Amino acid sequence: MRPLLALSNAIDALNEKIGYVCNLLVLLACLVSAANAMIRYAFSSSSNGWLELQWYMFAILVMFGASYTFKRNEHVRVEIMYLMLSERGQLWLDMIGTLFFLIPSCLLLAYLSWPFFMQAYNVGEMSGNAGGLIRWPIKFVIPAGFVLLALQGVSEVIKRIAALQGYVTIDAKYERPTQ
Repeated sequence: MRPLLALSNAIDALNEKIGYVCNLLVLLACLVSAANAMIRYAFSSSSNGWLELQWYMFAILVMFGASYTFKRNEHVRVEIMYLMLSERGQLWLDMIGTLFFLIPSCLLLAYLSWPFFMQAYNVGEMSGNAGGLIRWPIKFVIPAGFVLLALQGVSEVIKRIAALQGYVTIDAKYERPTQ
């Protein structure tokens, strides 16, 4: 179980770092948005590149922030039945939902979005707007985001199995296993 918990910790550390970058992107997106608006209204000048940069940052926030949010147990959950379950029941429900719904869905979506990225990459897709940005890098964010979320799902399953076997307890606030 130790090697699996080490893998889980590595996945958690990766998504924690990505979450830190996403937190910085929130600030950066706000600054770019404010600067773009000020320049547009004060100097009657604007660039499609800056608008698209905002969109790109928000896309990265959503796609990469999902795995960080899941790691921190801050995702949306319908807790009507969940709260009526014992702690072991909650662990089982989390594990089954992640194994049979989250991970397969994420892997399917990553698989289906890969050709979308590859087509844009192969043709060197650019924005149709004057002064726009290249498009293929942001299209890579889609499969990468789903893979990161699936990896975090694997980490959560490992933690649930370890908790069910008594190796660790789960800190309910941050979903961190404690020894």
